Parts: sequence; structure tokens; C-alpha cells
Amino acid sequence: MINEIKQDAQARMAKSIEALRHNLVKVRTGRASTGLVDSIRVSAYGSEVPLSQVAAVSVSDARSLVIQPWDKGMVGPIEKAILGSDLGLTPNTAGTTIRLNLPPLTEERRRELAKVVAGEGEDAKVAIRNIRRDANQKVKDLLKEKQISEDDVRRAEDEIQKITDKAIKDVDEVVKAKEQELMAV
Repeated sequence: MINEIKQDAQARMAKSIEALRHNLVKVRTGRASTGLVDSIRVSAYGSEVPLSQVAAVSVSDARSLVIQPWDKGMVGPIEKAILGSDLGLTPNTAGTTIRLNLPPLTEERRRELAKVVAGEGEDAKVAIRNIRRDANQKVKDLLKEKQISEDDVRRAEDEIQKITDKAIKDVDEVVKAKEQELMAV
């Protein structure tokens, strides 16, 4: 029973770290990445769809993305979606090809983005601590039901704390790597 609780906590913490990695892909660094436009939704065929479902997105060089719609009637809606996004980029259109040029980041903007990255890391840590709290509560519930002893509870809480410490260390490493990527000129 205790092993199941620990495995569940560990799996949920791993998902929190993966979610952090996914969220950090959207944070713009000096390099172009197709992950930057993953969150853009385009009004197409009467509904909002992800950009990747109406166009091919590729990296042409370190500072530009190329978007090629599969339907040439989608060029306007894609441009509108990019302009309406929080990326702060202006699309350049040549025929049916849309190019996004990423200007170099200023020192001030890099610092702002580093704060955003740190905030995302803190959110992940809070989620991990909540998972720890839930796991500890489940262990205490087992004690109340007299299925385990107090020694088992202490041992389980120590093991859950070790799992938590490792997950928080992983979050710190992910955040540090992203901040280094951001600050590299």
C-alpha cells in the first residue's frame, strides 16, 4: 500500500517536471524554435485550431521560422493569429510563405524572461510540494485505519521527502539550464 502511494507521488512529480519543460519551450530564447508557435490558435473552417494543423512550421535559420499553410486561403487568418498572440512578432508574407524573424533579445528582455522562467519553476515546485502533502496525507489515513504502524508512517514520510527533494532538484536543474540558454548571447 505504501509503495503504491510512493509510486503514484513519484509519477505525478515526474509529470509536473515534464509540464515545466513543456511550458519553458514557449519562452523565447535567442534561437528560433517551432515550440514558440505551438500555443497559437488559428480561426479556420469555423473553429479555433492549433497552427500546426493548418500549416507546416519549420526553422530556416537560428533567427527565423517559416510557416507554410496547406491551404493558401489560410495565410490571412494565420497572420492575424500571429499578430494577436503574445509573441510580439510581425509576420512577413511572400506569396503563401510566412516568415517570422526573431530579433535579438535585449539584456532587459532577457532578465524579464529569466524572471518568467523562475516563476514557472516556482509553480512546478509548489505542485510537487502539494503532491508530497497528498501522499503524506494518504499515509496518515492508513495509520488512522490502523493498517500500518507509526514507524511505517515515519519511514514512508522520509522516503516521500527524498522523492520530493530529488524532484525539486530536477526542477532547479531545468530552470537553471533554461536561464543559461536565455542569458547566452
